[in-house]
Amino acid sequence: MDGLRYVEEFRDPLLGRSMLQALRRMAQRLPKSSVRIMEFCGGHTYAFHRFGLLELLPPEIRMVHGPGCPVCILPKGRIDAAIKLCLEKKAVLATYGDVLRVPGSHSLTLMKARSMGADVRIVLSAMEALDLAEKLPGQEVVFFAIGFETTTPPTAAVVLEADRRNLKNFSVFANHVMTPPAMEAILSGTSVDGIIGPSHVSTVIGSRAYDIISRKFNIPIVIAGFEPLDILQALQMILQQIEEKKAQVENEYSRAVSPEGNLRSQELIAKVFEHAPSFEWRGLGELPLSSRSIRNEFSLFDAQRRFSLEVLHVSDPGICECGEILKGVKAPQDCKIFGTVCTPDNPVGACMVSAEGACAAFFHYGRQEGVVS
Repeated sequence: MDGLRYVEEFRDPLLGRSMLQALRRMAQRLPKSSVRIMEFCGGHTYAFHRFGLLELLPPEIRMVHGPGCPVCILPKGRIDAAIKLCLEKKAVLATYGDVLRVPGSHSLTLMKARSMGADVRIVLSAMEALDLAEKLPGQEVVFFAIGFETTTPPTAAVVLEADRRNLKNFSVFANHVMTPPAMEAILSGTSVDGIIGPSHVSTVIGSRAYDIISRKFNIPIVIAGFEPLDILQALQMILQQIEEKKAQVENEYSRAVSPEGNLRSQELIAKVFEHAPSFEWRGLGELPLSSRSIRNEFSLFDAQRRFSLEVLHVSDPGICECGEILKGVKAPQDCKIFGTVCTPDNPVGACMVSAEGACAAFFHYGRQEGVVS
């Protein structure tokens, strides 16, 4: 019961109304008519829609959705490579459920590949994929690993465990990306006045990881939790900085995020992974030093080397606006196929696949004009 009350405190309607009133007063004192604030994390995008916060915000605050959904930023070439692993290389591919629905070339998904005879398994954790390899000693098992810094430590842990168990039939197709380089790339091309920083990522890398970005772009960054009052508090903190002409990193989510982050997780990542030269992000293109690759010491568990896997660039269909949405340049309802041709049941772009994708969140919860409810 204590845990339930703890959550309820962050959803207190009376306190929420009071915070919204304060937010409206602060917005009226802004030095300009409106501000653009980006929530980088897809979890925050989902929370904004799920709790109906967008409708409650003062008109001076314009929210911009970022690329913080690991499924959304996967380029088609990475999906094509995974499909090749299970269709041509006959490997058992284990990955998270959302990944199965991300379209690759010619709208082919891992789910469709499975209907064509590929052995694709849904797992809930990296360790479950490792255990699967132990149960299938005669087959190659590949874990299709995706995610930001939050899911990188578990992947590092299973590589070390595979080495300890001497599981020679297990490997990882690593697609772990890093938040700060993407944030820099977005701020270099998109005009925003403040950023709500990711929470789960920040528990790993710590709040100090954003200091250099805040200074470089002279922009407030406030790390926030996912509850409604977390988000309202973060918005107040950003507006306070704008009013006082400050630009620094603040941590609203101090109950989970520390300045230095999770040192044990950072050690795990450093032991197994190194910086990859570059990685293609959907919508952002090739970003240098923005992802992780498996170190030479663990090359036996690197699926890309093991299977000589080539990842090619494949352009998104011209009619899909997913890339512009991920950069915060456009909103989901700006896409001509949103809610008609492209739906969660038939996603044309990756933003419509995961519940944390901007398009999927708009589709399920959006009540703005022109948005499917």
